[in-house]
Amino acid sequence: MVKHIILWTLNPALTEEEKQTVKTEIKAGLEGLVGKVPGLIDAQVHISGRLASSNADLLLDSTLESEAALKGYAVHPDHVAVANTKVRPYTVQRVCLDFEV
Repeated sequence: MVKHIILWTLNPALTEEEKQTVKTEIKAGLEGLVGKVPGLIDAQVHISGRLASSNADLLLDSTLESEAALKGYAVHPDHVAVANTKVRPYTVQRVCLDFEV
């Protein structure tokens, strides 16, 4: 299995209300890919409980069957649609860690 962990920082120009809306939409979009993208076992987007010591706004913690499944996830049309409409327009930084478990 492979873990795919992403941390994003939202655009600081967004209001707090806009940030909450964006985080909610990112969560729904990415978690909704389970069962649609082959090999995606689990996806959890953490959008609340952030402490002041944090330097990112939200986190994706996902599990895939294999590295091949991760490569397929990256180009799957449903994932690309979420990334292009709900994530990329509102984020200014992305950090990724992929590893085998």
